[in-house]
Amino acid sequence: MVCLALIYFKIVQTQMKIHISLCLFFCCFWFCADGTQLILVNNCRESIWPGILGSSGHSSVGGGGFHLNFGEEVVLNVPERWSGRIWGRQGCSFNRIGEGTCNTGDCAGLLHCKGASGMPPATVVEMTLGTSNSPLHYYDVSLVDGFNLPVSMVPVGGGAGCGVAGCELDLNLCCPSALEVKRGGKVVGCKSACLAMKSAKYCCTGDYANPKACQPTLFAHLFKAICPRAYSFAYDDSSSLHKCRAPRYVITFCPPS
Repeated sequence: MVCLALIYFKIVQTQMKIHISLCLFFCCFWFCADGTQLILVNNCRESIWPGILGSSGHSSVGGGGFHLNFGEEVVLNVPERWSGRIWGRQGCSFNRIGEGTCNTGDCAGLLHCKGASGMPPATVVEMTLGTSNSPLHYYDVSLVDGFNLPVSMVPVGGGAGCGVAGCELDLNLCCPSALEVKRGGKVVGCKSACLAMKSAKYCCTGDYANPKACQPTLFAHLFKAICPRAYSFAYDDSSSLHKCRAPRYVITFCPPS
């Protein structure tokens, strides 16, 4: 009788485990179906402070910004349809209420950017996520606002055609002197031609606000030669905009080259 009771108990226990596992599976399935995971990884040999800005009508996930030590990662659960940008900040110092400054990518002197964009130059990850009815995600890494840190966005799953967006090499090492941004004698950023020259031709504005008139400059060609998988100027769509339907993406600051 004792043996039969133990066998019955084991059967019930196994059934409960299966039931719990199925519940967890379906909970995960429905959660993943309603959103996307972004995994932010700091592979730089220094602290960075990711900044996050939702596009108009979208929240700034992750509180708008946070601190990330070398080797740390943070997982953000992003709702479907989310659109926005993510960038890394360097050399930041904040007080206990989250006010301070950063050497690059500063967003109004705030740890949590609160709707403020990063000050150029900054390497920017941009994305517009899809829905269950329109599942494609669009994403890119842009140098239109200049460069401060190498970064990549890599899909996990998603099948064929899901490309890697990124600028994995350190453009600061070969930045033209006219575009350099220095702090303490060290080059910490490389301006875009638009930021340096401040003209419609370089910014693709005014009479140049169309793909026919706005052509890549010498600086854009330099950026593209070093980082072919990143936007080098405003109308660089054909080789830099990626489409995918992966459930999660890894955004790595200072990815292995």
